[in-house]
Amino acid sequence: MKGKFIKTTLATAFLLAGTLCFFGCSQEQKNEENTLINVSYDPTRELYSNYNHVFMQYWKKKTGKDVKILQFHGGSGKQALEIVNGLEADVVTLALESDINIVRDAGLIDKGWIKEFPHNSAPYTSTIVFLVRKGNPKKIKDWNDLIKDSIGIITPNPKTSGGARWNYLAAWAYAEKLYNGDESKITEFIKKLYKNVQDLSTGARGSTNKFIEEHQGDVLLSWENEAFLAIKGYPNDYEIIMPSISILAEPPVAIVDKIVKKRGTRELATEYLNYLYSDEGQQIAAKHHYRPSNKAIFDQSKEFDQNINLITIEHFGGWEKTQSKHFADGGIFDQIYEKK
Repeated sequence: MKGKFIKTTLATAFLLAGTLCFFGCSQEQKNEENTLINVSYDPTRELYSNYNHVFMQYWKKKTGKDVKILQFHGGSGKQALEIVNGLEADVVTLALESDINIVRDAGLIDKGWIKEFPHNSAPYTSTIVFLVRKGNPKKIKDWNDLIKDSIGIITPNPKTSGGARWNYLAAWAYAEKLYNGDESKITEFIKKLYKNVQDLSTGARGSTNKFIEEHQGDVLLSWENEAFLAIKGYPNDYEIIMPSISILAEPPVAIVDKIVKKRGTRELATEYLNYLYSDEGQQIAAKHHYRPSNKAIFDQSKEFDQNINLITIEHFGGWEKTQSKHFADGGIFDQIYEKK
């Protein structure tokens, strides 16, 4: 797998043009009822490449019909805006609830979407970890180490990346405990952390490439699944550090109701998302280092630390409140981040 992220970098460059298309898709097929369009976020490329092949076989066996799948990837917030601006997605599999709510608020997804599938429409979860160079030369153990003057941090931009917002909130939760809820001190801690950020890519995979391929920074604030992927590809070069506090990242899925009605793809879209909860779908999630929502399959995995201290988005009052306070224009992130 050495060089995997090099290949992904090339894919990322191609995606700047707008799309990554699997399985012989074409524009002429776009409006066919047996074509599904999934708009997703950066770190799910390998997961859905695998899942789509399996689902195609399942659908063929069940219905006798072939299905073609177009897959789009990018920063989660950016992807939501692409849909609002005209990218026709049958389903969205984004990094967080607030990004799907952007599509909902544009009138494309029905209210109540989060209850349409189990576990608040999150078929798998992840968390935020530190990826460091082998041997951990800067001795990074926890969030407080990231505000030291000598540390270079790589993390995506919370304005465009869902993963970046999970990173930010995990750091906030640590500082909240450290300073007993004193918001002025918490904000100053976050400001110091982002002062050490060397690069803000638009998405999580872009940040991973900066850290691994371009050798920038001392630590990558990373989705757990991205960190495992890096270790798999470069076992002698990197190691994972689990901070004392992290966050339960719940990437949700949803049907884009207005589009499936227009394209006649509701049955296909519903089955596509439902199958993520099947044993086979859950095993694929685990294979690609996501934490399956199926407890039995999760418990079978020896890969995940099952005893880590994970806060949830409810700790912050839910995504509506959190998005408005921290990441909306003029929010706390805009106030504390000093562009270099």
